[in-house]
Amino acid sequence: MADEIETRERRRWQAAEATWALWEVLRAADDAGHVLAQRLGLPDNDVRAMSLLVESEAPLGPVELGNRLGMRSASATELVDRLEGAGHVRRVRHPRDRRRVVVEVTESGRSAVLAELGPLLARFDRVAEELGAEGSATVVSYLRAIAGEQRAFGTRGSSGGRRDRAPGTS
Repeated sequence: MADEIETRERRRWQAAEATWALWEVLRAADDAGHVLAQRLGLPDNDVRAMSLLVESEAPLGPVELGNRLGMRSASATELVDRLEGAGHVRRVRHPRDRRRVVVEVTESGRSAVLAELGPLLARFDRVAEELGAEGSATVVSYLRAIAGEQRAFGTRGSSGGRRDRAPGTS
């Protein structure tokens, strides 16, 4: 069934083989996120929240976290309450503005995620090693460029029209 859908989509969208492979990785990553949430006994959004907290360069408060997840502040507060109750995060005073409260992932929260993701990350490393230094450097360059394009997509306005090609193709 999935192959049928991909075949139809390939006919509809004209895209490079690398774009299709990347699309497959993105779908697999989404599936892995669902599995991770199930294994941790958390809703998908809670796992996304933990990921945002770990990856953020600046400390995030509950409202900022909710904004990044596209939810209202009351829902974000419930999400943080749930994660705090499970021991995955804690509320602490902002390091520079003591009036603000920010959310940080606890060591046990990090450990729970790494216990699940560690074996997968090790397999990723083995695949990268098999590529050799030059192949790995090419993949890293490609993926960083793609990440930049995805970030730019999030900050650009709508193209305003229908696309005749798959995203990421010219």
